[in-house]
Amino acid sequence: MSDYIVRATAAGHQVRIFAASTKELVETARQAHNTSPVATAALGRLLTAGAMMGSMQKGEKDTLTLQIQCSGPIGGLTVTADGKANVKGYVKNPEVMLPPNAYGKLDVGGALALGVLSVIKDMGLKEPYVGQTQLVSGEIAEDLTYYFATSEQVNSSVALGVLMEKDNTVKQAGGFIIQLLPFADELVISKLEENLNGLPSVTTMLEAGEIPETILEKLTAGMDLEILDRVPTRFYCDCCKEKVEKVIISIGKDEIQSMIDDHEPVEVNCHFCNKHYMFDVDELKALLQRSR
Repeated sequence: MSDYIVRATAAGHQVRIFAASTKELVETARQAHNTSPVATAALGRLLTAGAMMGSMQKGEKDTLTLQIQCSGPIGGLTVTADGKANVKGYVKNPEVMLPPNAYGKLDVGGALALGVLSVIKDMGLKEPYVGQTQLVSGEIAEDLTYYFATSEQVNSSVALGVLMEKDNTVKQAGGFIIQLLPFADELVISKLEENLNGLPSVTTMLEAGEIPETILEKLTAGMDLEILDRVPTRFYCDCCKEKVEKVIISIGKDEIQSMIDDHEPVEVNCHFCNKHYMFDVDELKALLQRSR
């Protein structure tokens, strides 16, 4: 299991925690979208959060979408995950380039600037749940911490990180989400705050050889950690030519006829994985027949 999420509890089930190692899935996304370093960092953080939040869902068919609409040069990001921690996503401007921030780090906050974070949960009901909050920093982890507190009323701490190699491939990626349950007592809260304050960044820990399990041990030092399970996670897009055909049919007969009249093949691109699907004129004619 290269990339995986550890789900755990601590302090007599007063705290629940998710920790993830996501280097391979973030690198897969980087290759699929040819993202710049700052775009890789932004997308990688949101993919990591999406994978962990997807694994929180009760039903395997439940889906979770994290969407950021923002004023910064990255233009926005979208990530979708399922209950099995399969995750996919994209950025609107994958080539965005910015100088480092004041700390010499990739300026994800500057790439996003002002905006709105939307969390959409489709649990098979008539309408999906939608929660929205303003971006508080654009650094994504802080924005999700704020989202949990305001939209879900769950006191949480979110940490996410992506470290790049000099050749712009992904060196390390991962994160954690730690949440207090409503009955958590003050001693547990104080101990957790103490542990968090003494913790290095996620990428510093991963680079030092830590794994999700040992990161959890540091987070919950003195709090009786109980690991519940380990879940593999990956960048995975379920698009296929058959699904794209349904999309083309859905745009209507007039649009399909217009494509046929151009006497040129049509290329359809999947936003999530950047795969290209070609349809020649004969295939378009067949789709037109199916749309009648």
